[in-house]
Amino acid sequence: MQYKNRIIRILHYLEDKTDEAHPATVAEILTYLEKEGIPSNRKAVSADIEQLIDSGVDIVKNTGRRNEYFIGDRLFEQPELQLLIDAVKSARFISPRKSEVLIAKLCSLASVHQAASFKENIHLDDCSKSTNEKLYITADILRTAIAAGRQVSFKYYEYTQNKRKIYKHSGYAYHISPYALIWNDANYYVAAFSEKHDKIVAFRVDRMAVPKLLSAEAAPPPADFDVNSYMGSVFTMFDGAVREVTLKCENTIMKSIIDRFGEDVKTKPLGKEHFSANVSVATSRTFYGWVFSFAGAMQITAPTDVADEFAAMLSCMAINRIK
Repeated sequence: MQYKNRIIRILHYLEDKTDEAHPATVAEILTYLEKEGIPSNRKAVSADIEQLIDSGVDIVKNTGRRNEYFIGDRLFEQPELQLLIDAVKSARFISPRKSEVLIAKLCSLASVHQAASFKENIHLDDCSKSTNEKLYITADILRTAIAAGRQVSFKYYEYTQNKRKIYKHSGYAYHISPYALIWNDANYYVAAFSEKHDKIVAFRVDRMAVPKLLSAEAAPPPADFDVNSYMGSVFTMFDGAVREVTLKCENTIMKSIIDRFGEDVKTKPLGKEHFSANVSVATSRTFYGWVFSFAGAMQITAPTDVADEFAAMLSCMAINRIK
């Protein structure tokens, strides 16, 4: 029993304390075991490490005046962990407290030395984070409903002018048939058929009160429903009529078109300085605001009614500013 405990402790020590830049000697491992009240010797420790290597643990051995050991390949490499940590930091739907817990768990997958370098660069923007501490529960219920093909009901939050959180529509209980969970623009959404709207809409998961899993079967999604197409057309998850729109753009903003619609977006040159892009979008204020943000470098050329609606919005903004 003492032998089994020793080999497990050695493995934990190597995983926690060592990496390529911080190998451990047998003497250091023996010192650790002694502090843990586990008697041992050099020969036994070396034999234990060899057995771990034989069992498939990637322990690298530096031979020289003294043998040194460190864990080689880990479940996640440093750049992979950094990407995951950055994703948690930027996700607005994860509360500050949950973000700290998740990041601590991710750091535990690295050595203490690597984890220290991660923590030096962790700066959470608490102001942009959700305060919903029950997001995990909500997301789990939605995943269960999607897998089981069942409906859920929930109440939806909004805010008053005093920033007080209240239920939307006086506590109306939405009934939806959820189809997919979507991470878009640092927020988390569920795409679902809504009985209230009589169509597929997107709800912010962090603005849902904990939903109830219902026994009723979910309405089947339309035969042509595709999550990727839906994400591309429902512009930043704001509702609106989905239309085919033609944009005239300056060449310098091609990167913005690709960032938003992907490399498969349909484009063609228009002279030397412009190109056109045919996109499928929800023609909402969010879309118009995005076009406006390019300060004239992007224009809506078709269809005419969409271009006219955008022009009317600009005129309204100008009138309001004069007032």
